[in-house]
Amino acid sequence: MGKYEKLLFRILRGTSDANIAFDDLRQLLLRLGFEERRRGSHHIFRRERIEEKINLQWDDGKAKAYQVRQVRAVILKYKLGGELENE
Repeated sequence: MGKYEKLLFRILRGTSDANIAFDDLRQLLLRLGFEERRRGSHHIFRRERIEEKINLQWDDGKAKAYQVRQVRAVILKYKLGGELENE
């Protein structure tokens, strides 16, 4: 199991939302096919056929816990993550 598969597992497990590194979460979203746009301190991620926008903010090297919960909700709603297995 690679780094991003482990991160995906940690996010889906939901026990360490406040301890997810911002850069790792950002890279995971890019690997899941999201496109990133930056507006100041906000990193906004979009993906085709997904109506939600994911907005991340850096907070002392970590992603904000409520934003990790939003990412988890999108991953579960659209059943994302299988793409990592095909790399």
